[in-house]
Amino acid sequence: MARKRVDILLEDIKIEAVAAEGKAIAHSPDGQVVFVPFAVPGDVVDIRIHKKKKNYLEGVITAIKKPSEDRLEPFCRHFGVCGGCKWQPLPYRLQLEAKRQQVYDQLVRIGHLEVPEILPTLPSEKTVFYRNKLEFTASERRWILPDEDPESLTDAQRCGLGFHVGKFFDKVLDLEECWLQPEPSNSIRLFVKAYMLDHGIPFYNIRENKGVFRTVFVRTAESGAVMVIACFAGDFALREDFLDSLSEAFPQISSLWYVINPKLNDSISDQNCILYKGDDAIYENMEGLRFKIGPKSFYQTNTLQACNLYKVARDFAALTGNEVVYDLYTGTGTIAQFVSRMASKVVGIEYVKEAIDDANVNAAANGIDNCVFYAGDMKDVLTPDFIAENGRPDVMIVDPPRAGMHPDVVKVILDAAPGRIVYVSCNPASQARDLAMMADKYEILAVQPVDMFPHTQHVENVCKLKLKD
Repeated sequence: MARKRVDILLEDIKIEAVAAEGKAIAHSPDGQVVFVPFAVPGDVVDIRIHKKKKNYLEGVITAIKKPSEDRLEPFCRHFGVCGGCKWQPLPYRLQLEAKRQQVYDQLVRIGHLEVPEILPTLPSEKTVFYRNKLEFTASERRWILPDEDPESLTDAQRCGLGFHVGKFFDKVLDLEECWLQPEPSNSIRLFVKAYMLDHGIPFYNIRENKGVFRTVFVRTAESGAVMVIACFAGDFALREDFLDSLSEAFPQISSLWYVINPKLNDSISDQNCILYKGDDAIYENMEGLRFKIGPKSFYQTNTLQACNLYKVARDFAALTGNEVVYDLYTGTGTIAQFVSRMASKVVGIEYVKEAIDDANVNAAANGIDNCVFYAGDMKDVLTPDFIAENGRPDVMIVDPPRAGMHPDVVKVILDAAPGRIVYVSCNPASQARDLAMMADKYEILAVQPVDMFPHTQHVENVCKLKLKD
């Protein structure tokens, strides 16, 4: 049975506040909650409702009758279609307040946790061109804009290179510009697209698993070093000519890689990355420490703000120089090494072996001899025997992926009973769930939201926990 289409127009609705998932909240004339994207508190708008649930409505703005006094003009030409920087019309101070509120809602209103007053969100030094890594996806059937006639487009005009459109795994928005990463990122993307079109290299079709050109990654460092990883579904005759042309056009590319990926997904974590030209890595510096970043390395994508995030974690750890510290989900060991000079021993654990390899290289290059790193699934590695071998932790720093920690990991942490825990999270919802599992044994002493991704709803949050007496 076909789902009945909802089509209701609400007129002259005042936007009240910023809500979850980057949307704003309002109420219909009969009191129903309405969620709408790309709105600013104070806007008076007409809303076309397209989804009706038991407790709320969802819609889109069809007209702004009276803009909010706070509303800003979006700076990106792709605003409203890309969806990546939904909060462009929202002044930065309101973004920071909304992120603090988001942390409060997840930890207190929904999670029912006892927390001290949540600190103001730590702002990012850069609000544009702040990312050090972007992945651009190729598609032979890009997203068609509302003012375009698909019947009039040639096959070449249907190709695109850019970001996936939200909720559509096979749709890609072709980018003319992006404000997330500094040059030469934009110029590289445009050059690659033009080369592929000029030389007839087929763009990939993920639905049909056909085509050659799949993705291109651009990584940049504060030093100006650039890494590019080009990914193809199979080899092709012009591969070397393309890579040589790219290298000649952008001499600042110091590390050039390619990947042949015939899988049905774009992840390269399980693929062989082949160095074509230049160095095998680029490097970032942080408080005198040098970190190696390879094609598969995890590194916080906002370099300058990552340093501030790690400072918060280190401050919350309150180290005296005598502690054994466990750094769970250590990645390339950045936090571990960041705190190492103030600890007796640091033990890092990470699932990705290549990241641990980089962590060991970084530690050796930085002259750090009190860090040890282990690769493996956290719930399998972090066992009572492991703790007996490496020493009971005085402090644990955990920085899990968005899904949070496995219950088995939480149980081992509780059994180990470190005196302090610093929980760094990119998802306050899963963080609240994990903290609830530890609430009987630990009290939350401090909560610090950190803005790593300006103009988005995403927020990092750091909690300081102390073992109860």
